[in-house]
Amino acid sequence: MIFKTSDFYYDLPGRLIAQSPAEPRDSARLLHVPKTGGDITHTVFSSVGDYLRAGDLLVFNDTKVIPARLLGYRQSRAGGKPDTELLLLERISKDEWETLARPGRRLKPGAVVDFGELKAEILQTLVNGNKRVRFTYDGVFEDVLERVGHTPLPPYITQKHDESYVKRRYNTVYSRVPGSAAAPTAGLHFTPELLSKLSKLGAEQAFVTLHVGPGTFRPVKTDDLTKHHMHSERYILPLETAEKITACKAAGHRVIAVGTTAARVLESTGGKSGAGQTEIFIYPGYDFKVTDGLITNFHLPESTLLMLVSALIGRERALDIYEEAVKKEYRFFSFGDAMMIL
Repeated sequence: MIFKTSDFYYDLPGRLIAQSPAEPRDSARLLHVPKTGGDITHTVFSSVGDYLRAGDLLVFNDTKVIPARLLGYRQSRAGGKPDTELLLLERISKDEWETLARPGRRLKPGAVVDFGELKAEILQTLVNGNKRVRFTYDGVFEDVLERVGHTPLPPYITQKHDESYVKRRYNTVYSRVPGSAAAPTAGLHFTPELLSKLSKLGAEQAFVTLHVGPGTFRPVKTDDLTKHHMHSERYILPLETAEKITACKAAGHRVIAVGTTAARVLESTGGKSGAGQTEIFIYPGYDFKVTDGLITNFHLPESTLLMLVSALIGRERALDIYEEAVKKEYRFFSFGDAMMIL
């Protein structure tokens, strides 16, 4: 069956878009969806272990969100409200980055943007419209970035939060590899205590790294899914994780991706160790090779993330479940509640 982007639309009241995370993390609601059919269950995330079996393998994305949003001034316009924004996307070399710039058209090669302790010279406008920039600073770049950068919350989170709070709550408790401009939000619900509890239940844990870019929030602009080009993201699947996946499968247990980003790594690699870039686009009709189950948040209408969920359980069933979640007033998107397909 051929699907259109519009086939993945659902109506979401704005009031259900979560503006702040649940406290504590694992007090968020959880909607359990039996993968092969059957009744859904409404519970809380701290009960996620009720649906796991000894030998199941949870695969987490251990990327860490960096304060990638920079607000500053073109040197000719210093003073007043910042007039220029850079979002760090990809490190090219020690001091050079690919960035998303606003206003991009006004930043020509040679322009300099002042962020206080950081200054950025525009070197090049890339084919995709992003800017290649070179930073100058004193000291260690990461240290300076921590002082002057801001956590790049998604645009639908309009509530103001203290920066120190956002840096902590828009990262998972197991984040350790800096590089993302957006969080792998399914993992935001886990606490150290819950991870320990799941381990004692016999659920194995493994890690991959995929640095999430802002492309995860970009809409699909073509109604023909086959013509949509996914954004590229860097990943690493360590040998230790690959060995755990092999052992899990051999024993007849289930591999459960914590988040669509972890699922994309598993499916890009076939569960084999390695590193690279992935542009995998998963939508209905895709045959999952590694992923048996998924823990995920509720995603935007017509998004590639909703399409991935639909590939796992079917489009009509996914939309029916989303309709039920709206009726039950689940909280949606990055700071929202969770769904477990298993």
